[in-house]
Amino acid sequence: MTANGWLQIGFFSVAVLLVTGPMGAYLVRVYDGSFRWFGWLERPIYRILGVDPAEDQHWTRYAGGILAFSLTTMVLTYVALRVQHLLPLNPRGLPALPDRQAFETAASFTTNTNWQSYSGESTMSYFSQMTQLAFHNFVSAAVGLAVAVALIRGIARRSTGRLGNFWVDLVRGTLYLLLPFSLVASLLFVQQGAIQNLAPYLEVTTLEGVRQVIPMGPVASQEAIKQLGTNGGGFFNANAAHPFENPTPWTNVWSMFLIFVIPAGMTSTLGRMVRNPRHGWALWSAMFVLFAGGAGTAYWAEARGNPLHARQGVDLTASAAQSGGNMEGKEVRFGIANSALYATVTTAASSGAVNAMHDSFTPIGGLVPLVNIQLGEVIFGGVGAGLYGMLMMVVLTVFIAGLMVGRTPEYFGKKIQAREIQVTTLYVLVFPLVILGLTAAAAVLPDGLRGLNNAGPHGLTEILYAFSSATGNNGSAFAGLTGSTYFYNTLLGAATLVGRFAMIVPVLALAGFLAEQRPAPASAGSFPVSSPLFVILLVGVIVIVGALTFFPVLALGPIVEQLLMLAGRRF
Repeated sequence: MTANGWLQIGFFSVAVLLVTGPMGAYLVRVYDGSFRWFGWLERPIYRILGVDPAEDQHWTRYAGGILAFSLTTMVLTYVALRVQHLLPLNPRGLPALPDRQAFETAASFTTNTNWQSYSGESTMSYFSQMTQLAFHNFVSAAVGLAVAVALIRGIARRSTGRLGNFWVDLVRGTLYLLLPFSLVASLLFVQQGAIQNLAPYLEVTTLEGVRQVIPMGPVASQEAIKQLGTNGGGFFNANAAHPFENPTPWTNVWSMFLIFVIPAGMTSTLGRMVRNPRHGWALWSAMFVLFAGGAGTAYWAEARGNPLHARQGVDLTASAAQSGGNMEGKEVRFGIANSALYATVTTAASSGAVNAMHDSFTPIGGLVPLVNIQLGEVIFGGVGAGLYGMLMMVVLTVFIAGLMVGRTPEYFGKKIQAREIQVTTLYVLVFPLVILGLTAAAAVLPDGLRGLNNAGPHGLTEILYAFSSATGNNGSAFAGLTGSTYFYNTLLGAATLVGRFAMIVPVLALAGFLAEQRPAPASAGSFPVSSPLFVILLVGVIVIVGALTFFPVLALGPIVEQLLMLAGRRF
């Protein structure tokens, strides 16, 4: 570890802190209808969709709109990928995707997961990248934001039982937030060297006399929305380690900043909409504590390296430091600090972009991104998804605190009773049930085991990471697992759908239940949700729930692998 590495992590953290308030204020104005710059475009969109923008929807209608929109766009993307070879903007003549891979890809991009079991440059045409995958990068992010805003309205409103209009929230989030910010980010990426063209792939002869194909394409525009929308899918198979996607240290910093800017701002949006800014900062603090712990641990583990590769003459059974740290699978232009930070940011924020190979991290270094995902998209998290995931943990925390003092739990004067806890519990239980169930199946079935490229605990970690990433709508991979099989394409695609929609519906149900209540006035017995004690309790609940759920399988994977590594054992 170096002072320069810590300074870079500190610089990034301060930048996120400074942008939180302004972004929160901007988001409030986006969703309360203050901006009318694109009214000339907004109104025709509502007419084409056949919706009434003035309708204030019940939670069931709001959820129905999300499910109908997502299903329709997923089917259209599936069809487009299956007939890719017949569509334009395909200079390489790439064939159609197989049915199971088209299903997984359509499900993955619809759910803001962007899990990829293919190499983008050798599988997807320009048409598929631009009209299907990029489209979902925008609208899946807008859907997540809409759900978070609906939940905030449910907390803030008084006995209306209404959450706003999904179609209006979808359109405004896209027009006034994602499109303009992505345009600016795209220009910044182009200025730094990211490519943006529709040219045919180049065929060149290297200095060694070997013929090489250099992929081209509209990369910068994809890179901007993949980071801003916390999507994560890479135009190239090397993702953000590819110099055409992430050419300089500046683009590396901007990528991480774009990933966090909206999730961080959403905490301020919450505070402003419920008229308690300190509560928004309390949630930001809880998120940052978890993020800082993960970033520090990953940097320490990677900088210390692998004792199996220590200097000659050092006892391999001792926890000796590896000279220079663990650079396996990392870009020299980014180094250890920025690789560890990037891995922490993208898994904390549910992005899935990678600038280093997580499969090559040390066991503890790889444990950090895995745990980030398994905590349930609450460490800033995906756009929208991070806030509503954290708010579900807040409700659970308030409920536990109420039981501890013998009072009916309340959150901003609204009682947390049986039905609120039922949907919150459903939200909490669906996630580990899918991850652990599918991991167990893949670890014993022949089709699951055939996809492994590593034995022992590392192989188990690869399977666990894949299903955690898919269910958590993250999309990153350890990359040692052969996921392009019928078995994994099917199960991982299904996991993305369950991990998205089986969790969105309970969130909207909770929002509807809270919106129906008239808040009681605060009293001396009300639990303060803006104090340092609340932050500590919230972080404790998140860690304990995650530890109790996933610790046994983590002990069989990265934890035992770390112990074996320190003992000089190979497998």
